[in-house]
Amino acid sequence: MSHLLEVQSVSKNFGTYKALNQVSISVPQGSIFGLLGPNGAGKTTLIRIINQITAPDAGKVILDGVLLNSSHIKDIGYLPEERGLYKSMKVGEQALYLAQLKGLSKAEAKARLTQWFDRLEIGDWWNKKIQELSKGMAQKIQFVVTVLHQPKLLIFDEPFSGFDPINANIIKNEILRLRDEGATVIFSTHRMESVEELCDDIALIHRANKILEGKLLDIKRHYKRNTFEVGITTHDKVGLQHLLSEKFEVTTAQFKTLNDELKLNIKIPNGETSNQLFQYLAGHGQVSHFVELIPSVNDIFIRTVKNSQ
Repeated sequence: MSHLLEVQSVSKNFGTYKALNQVSISVPQGSIFGLLGPNGAGKTTLIRIINQITAPDAGKVILDGVLLNSSHIKDIGYLPEERGLYKSMKVGEQALYLAQLKGLSKAEAKARLTQWFDRLEIGDWWNKKIQELSKGMAQKIQFVVTVLHQPKLLIFDEPFSGFDPINANIIKNEILRLRDEGATVIFSTHRMESVEELCDDIALIHRANKILEGKLLDIKRHYKRNTFEVGITTHDKVGLQHLLSEKFEVTTAQFKTLNDELKLNIKIPNGETSNQLFQYLAGHGQVSHFVELIPSVNDIFIRTVKNSQ
């Protein structure tokens, strides 16, 4: 798979503070790449380096096969966590101005803005001032301005901040559509449920170091523990739990059902299959619930960060 962006052994210091320590990441073409990490991990510094707001002390950044340079400004769209619209300017006037800074002609910018405003049903905002809009409304405008020039690389830092669930879902669907149309996206957030929904690949930075990177599905497979959440209807819960504990690693499970089952998490030994476990359980009661426990991104995040302390 080709990579649109390659960060190679990038380091950055601010005085005696090390913000990045030989960090390398590879962002596949046409993917959504989750850049994750606790506060102060170095994510924002890396984003600023990719945007050429600051320069690395060591290492290099390659964009589309070429060493990052000033001509790449037009190839990147950046939505920062701290928004930067001019509050006293009208929406349409400001959007046209910012689009022209990215290299669009006024006519092309107006045509694309009209399409986006119609798509997001915000056409009547054109003559409003930014200060007249809610935080979520202003955020929609900044999202449009970020993607309008159709850059190769989009960088979204906490893009759902300030959105209600309905508008967050609208923007989520637009990000997926942009990916499907060929855009490559770096997505930085603390909302792990959004990572689950959107990201194809992730990297985790902690204390200036990259501690995890890969395809999200491969990482989940690596971290799973062959454990199943099961519900079994039986007349002898205590006896069945004792029997299962002799054969498997068993703990009590907490989940909601309509029936009064024995609820357990059961870890099977290596070499045994889920089908073998199900058949064994079915021989000792009625199995009403049987789900493999796949670690969430949040679980992986917490476990990996703790293990790296």
